[in-house]
Amino acid sequence: MAFEISNGGEYSAGVPIVGYILTFVIAYLLGSIPTGFLVAKVRGVDIRTVGSGNIGATNVFRILGRTAGVLVLLTDAAKGWLAVFVVARLIGGWSDPGAGPQAREWLALVAGVAAILGHNYTCWLHFKGGKGIATSAGVLLALVPLALLVILGVWIMVFALSRYVSLASISAAFALPFAAWLLGASLTMILVTSALAALAIYRHRTNIRRLMNGTENRFGPKKTAPSASPK
Repeated sequence: MAFEISNGGEYSAGVPIVGYILTFVIAYLLGSIPTGFLVAKVRGVDIRTVGSGNIGATNVFRILGRTAGVLVLLTDAAKGWLAVFVVARLIGGWSDPGAGPQAREWLALVAGVAAILGHNYTCWLHFKGGKGIATSAGVLLALVPLALLVILGVWIMVFALSRYVSLASISAAFALPFAAWLLGASLTMILVTSALAALAIYRHRTNIRRLMNGTENRFGPKKTAPSASPK
C-alpha cells in the first residue's frame, strides 16, 4: 500500500506505508536520545532534579556550564537534522526510489515531527523530555532553512532585549508559520510548521505563567548577595 499525493489533478508516485512507519519509528528513537540527561549523568548530576528540571540545553548550560550546554544544544539540533536529511532520504530511497517530490516531502515531515516528539516525550525517561527548540531548529534546517534564519533573527532580537530564553523561543515559534508563508512554502509545510509552533509554545506553558507572574529567570549569572564584612 502506498500514499499518493494529488498534484493539480495528477498523482505522484507514493511511498509504501511501511516507509512511513519505519521513518516515524527510527526518527522518534533518534529524537528520543536524552542528550542533556546523559551529559549531566556523566558529570554525576541528575539534570531533572536541579535548576528548572528540564533536560534541555538551557538548563544544562545553567547547571553544568557553557561547554556542556553547547554540546547538548548542537547534539539535540543534530538529531532533528539527521532525522529529516538522512533517515527520511534513506528510507524513502529504499522503500520507493521512484517516489515523487510531494511524497518525499511528506516523508521528511513525518521524520521531523517524529524526532521532535521523541525529544519532547522520550520513552527512556517515562515520556518526559525537553521542550524541543534545538531539535526543531535541526528539523527546520533540513526542511526550510531560510525560514529558520528568519526566526533565528527573531530569537536573537527578543533575547538581546529581554534576556529571557523562554520568551525568545516562544516568539520565534510564533513567527515560524508566518516566515514559512512569506518565503513561499507549500500549504502542507505551513500547516505543519504551525502545528510545530503550537507544540513549542504549549511546551513553554509553565514559562509563560512565570513570565506573567514576573518570576521567570533571565539568562546569565545570578547575582550573589555581598558577604558580611568581618568585625
